[in-house]
Amino acid sequence: MLFINSLAVLAMAQLAAAVLPDGRMHGNMLRPPGVPKVPLANPDGPVVSRNGTVLPPYTTIYEFDQLIDHNNPALGTFKQRFWHTYEFYESGGPIILMTPGEANANGYSGYLTNSTINGQIAQQQNGSTIVIEHRFYGLSNPRPDLTAESLKLHTLQQAVDDLVYFAQNVHLPQPNGDKVTPDLAPWILVGGSYSGALTSWTMVNKPGVFFAGYGSSGVVEAILDFWEYFEPIRLNMPQNCSADVQAVIGHIDEVFSGGNATAIKAIKDNFGLGAMTHLDDVAGALRNNLWDWQSLSVTTGPGGQFFKFCDALEVNAGKVAPASGWGLDHALAAWGSYWRTTYYARLCGTLSAEDCLGTYDGTQEYYTDTDIDNANRSWFWIVCNEEGAPAGQPSLVTRLVQPAYDLRQCQLMFPAAFPGTVNVQIDRTNEVFKGWNVSIDHLFFANGIRKAAFLSKVIIIFNFHSLTGDPWKDATVSAAGVDVQGTSSQPIEVGDGFHCSDLLTSSGTVDATIRAVQVKALQHMQTWLATWKPQSKSSGTSAPKSVPVIASQTTKQRLPAKPISAFNRE
Repeated sequence: MLFINSLAVLAMAQLAAAVLPDGRMHGNMLRPPGVPKVPLANPDGPVVSRNGTVLPPYTTIYEFDQLIDHNNPALGTFKQRFWHTYEFYESGGPIILMTPGEANANGYSGYLTNSTINGQIAQQQNGSTIVIEHRFYGLSNPRPDLTAESLKLHTLQQAVDDLVYFAQNVHLPQPNGDKVTPDLAPWILVGGSYSGALTSWTMVNKPGVFFAGYGSSGVVEAILDFWEYFEPIRLNMPQNCSADVQAVIGHIDEVFSGGNATAIKAIKDNFGLGAMTHLDDVAGALRNNLWDWQSLSVTTGPGGQFFKFCDALEVNAGKVAPASGWGLDHALAAWGSYWRTTYYARLCGTLSAEDCLGTYDGTQEYYTDTDIDNANRSWFWIVCNEEGAPAGQPSLVTRLVQPAYDLRQCQLMFPAAFPGTVNVQIDRTNEVFKGWNVSIDHLFFANGIRKAAFLSKVIIIFNFHSLTGDPWKDATVSAAGVDVQGTSSQPIEVGDGFHCSDLLTSSGTVDATIRAVQVKALQHMQTWLATWKPQSKSSGTSAPKSVPVIASQTTKQRLPAKPISAFNRE
C-alpha cells in the first residue's frame, strides 16, 4: 500500500480542470485573505529529529475523528486531515497548531518547518508542529457535499470548536502523544489572515485551552463595506501608477453611469470586453489588476505581476511617467492594450468574457457546483453569512461595485439559504469574538504596515521595501483610526511587510523590520512559556494513536483555490 504524498496529490490537482488558471471559480469573485505556501526542498523525504530518529516525511497525512456538529455530538464524527512532525520536540515542549484556513491544506506542510515562525518557535522551545485542515475545505468534510443544507455546519463557532476539540482529544503520532493535551502541555495556536483572526477568536471564545497565540495579519474585525482594502495599495503603489489608475476608473464610472451608448461601447471594446452585458461586471473585472498587490512579498522583484501592470501604464517609449502619471488618454489606452493582449489570457485562459467575468447567470458552474474540495464556495458561504469605495473618496476601483454586488452572488450561489435579503451577521460576529476589542493574555499580533514612500519609477525599482503595505490592514488591530494598544501580554508588532510576511523565515532574512517582529515574538513565547504549569494530573486522551492515511481516497481535485491572489506568490 502507498501513503499519500504531496507529489501524488499535486499530480491529481494538475490533471483536474480549474475554471480559471489561478484556481478561482470566477474572475469577479472576492479574493479571500490567506497565507502563503512554503516550498519544501525534499517534500517526501524522511525527516531526522534532533536525536537522530528518522521521522515520516512532512507531507505525511494523518486523520482525526472530529465531531460533525459540536452542538449535537450524537451525529458522530468525520475525518479531519492534519500534518505533524516532532522534529524539534523534547518532553515538556509546546504543541504548535496552525490551520491555513480557507484552503485545501495539502501543500501547507511547510508550516511544520523552521522556514516559518511556527517552526522557529518549535526549534527554540523544543516543540512539535501541526497543520490541520479547516472543516469544509479539502477532504475534511462533515457532509458529502457543499449544499446550503450541508454548509449549515460551516460556521465560525464550529471552526473554533474544532480546534479546541482536536487539542483536547488528539493522540499525536509521537512519543507520549496521548499525554500532551492542553492540561498537560502548553498549546500555541498560530494563524495568518483569516486563520490569524481565528487564532484570536478561539482564544477569546474558549479561554484557557491555548496557552499562547500568534496572529499574523489577523482580520479580526468583520466588515461588510470594506473599501479600505484598496487604501494601502493606493497610498503605497508607485505614485504615477496610482494617479493614472484613479483617472481611468473615475472616467469609466462617469461614462458607465451616463447614457452615451457610443462612449460606453468604446470603453468595453478598449478592454476587449465588448460582448459583456452588465457594466458593473466590466468595471469590476478591472479590480483584478489591483488585487495582484496581495501577491507581493518582500522578495518580489521588478518582474512581479503588479509591477508589470504599472510598467504597462507608466513606461512609454522607454520613458517613465512623472509622479502625476501620463494622464487619462494614455493610461486608458495602455491599460486596455495590456488587458487585451496580455492580462485577459492569463486571467481567463480560453473562457469567454461572460463565462470568466459575468456574474448574472445563475446556471454557471461557479454557482451550482456543490462537490467537496471547492474552497471558493466554502469561503463564500462564510462571507455571505458571517464576514467598492464610497463617493468622495479617491478610488482605484469602480464605485459601481458595492456590497450589494457580492450579496447578489450569495443569492445565486445559495438560493435555498437566501430566498430574500442577505443579512450578513457582522455585528454578531464582532460581538461574539470581540473583533478589534480583543483582550486576552499571551496573544501576539504581527502586522505589515508602513507609511507611504512614493516612487515615480516603475520599470526599475531600487527599493521594493518602500512599496510595502497589507491591503487587509484595516481589518486588523493595526487599522487606521482604531486605538488598540499593545501590552506585554498582548503585544502588537509591525514590520515593513505585506500580508502575512512575518510568517516566513525568508522574509526576516531580507527585511530587518520583519526579523525584529519575529525575534520579539520568540522572546514573548519564551517568557510566557516559562510560566506555564500543568493544569491537572489527568492521564491524557484515550483516543487511538493517529496513523498515516492510506492513499485510497479519491475526489475531484482542483488547483489551489486561493494562492492569495490571481497568481502564485512571487
